[in-house]
Amino acid sequence: MKYYSLNNKNHTVSFQEAVINGLSPDKGLYFPSKISELPKTFFENIENTSNEEIAFEVIKPFIKDEIPEKELKQIIKETISFDFPLNKVENNIYSLELFHGPTMAFKDVGARFMSRCLAYFNKNKDQKNIVLVATSGDTGGAVANGFLGVKGVEVIILYPSKKVSDIQERQLTTLGQNITALEVEGNFDDCQDMVKKAFLDEELRHQNLTSANSINIARWLPQMFYFFFAYKALKKFNKSLITSCPSGNFGNICAGILAKKLGLPIHHFVATTNANDTIPRFLTNGVYEPKPSIATISNAMDVGNPSNFVRIQEMYNNDLSEFKKDFSSYTFTDEDTLEVMKNIYNQYNYIAEPHGAVGYLGLKKELKNHPEAIGFFLETAHPVKFIDIVESTLNINLQIPEQIKNVLSKEKKSIKIKNYDHLKTIILTK
Repeated sequence: MKYYSLNNKNHTVSFQEAVINGLSPDKGLYFPSKISELPKTFFENIENTSNEEIAFEVIKPFIKDEIPEKELKQIIKETISFDFPLNKVENNIYSLELFHGPTMAFKDVGARFMSRCLAYFNKNKDQKNIVLVATSGDTGGAVANGFLGVKGVEVIILYPSKKVSDIQERQLTTLGQNITALEVEGNFDDCQDMVKKAFLDEELRHQNLTSANSINIARWLPQMFYFFFAYKALKKFNKSLITSCPSGNFGNICAGILAKKLGLPIHHFVATTNANDTIPRFLTNGVYEPKPSIATISNAMDVGNPSNFVRIQEMYNNDLSEFKKDFSSYTFTDEDTLEVMKNIYNQYNYIAEPHGAVGYLGLKKELKNHPEAIGFFLETAHPVKFIDIVESTLNINLQIPEQIKNVLSKEKKSIKIKNYDHLKTIILTK
């Protein structure tokens, strides 16, 4: 499989090169040169197929023989070695819980898959890669955990000061070893801009930089797995299927649309956002106009210029009318989010954290247009990661899972930086 730059289709690379490079030299995101539908028999028998087998069949066409079948199956086994439960919240609405991995966030899947791919590519090489990543919340912890101790890899994580939860910060600042946490005076967009600038810096060309954000195909592609697992569980109802993704950098929903292009029968996608409403505005007026990100209680979605949206546009050939047939996007306030968290808990005894609550709101709104359908929203992180908001809003005490207890007693260690030059100096010392 070849991957081309979305800025220059004549620039193509292998899967391995795309993973190691992260971004194309011309700033473009990599995109697969061919998307072929899976056999109909795959979907006909999916309920009798294990998650590992499903994931292997889904990802195999995008890697081909660059990772041998035996090794790829082992990577998948380690990547999805936890549950993805689909819980009924109310009639025709389900929550797909993606937070049962080691850092209790959906990004465990992409981070674990990418780290193991990179480890495979490096196993017979005497070289070092620097994984450079910006986080608005859960990416940092998942990447730190996924890459901890991986041979030949140094990880540098940039996160916005005072704009991630205490638990999220501890998960990326307490591990040590090959993990360096940089606390940035600014917002997530500032962190992401620094990362992108580093990739284009000629003086860093020999540092073997790569990214573990969802701009990296090895982080992005395995996010398709969730949607296949959900379809497997809901197929028995024989209804049109709608999914709502709480959306920040748009990696999850982009992966879901790719799954649809592979033949997965999802009827409609909803990208639900908080106050960072770049995409809802685009669908309303046809003008893509990013704005600086706004801080909200659903901080992992505080993204003003979502990187993966360009991949979604590519899958619809930039045809807005065709895109709207499959896709809606709604924006909700913090007040909306807090109110629905209370309603879900009081009416259905389900604890939703702010991101999942936003996803639920979008699904409820879209289902009014499809009364015959069934839907699921993504619950992207465990409620305990937003313990202050959840406990104060619902007036409950959350039990702390073991995965979280392990980091609460550890000392946070980060380096405060103000600008790109400081980041560059740190990279050059690795």
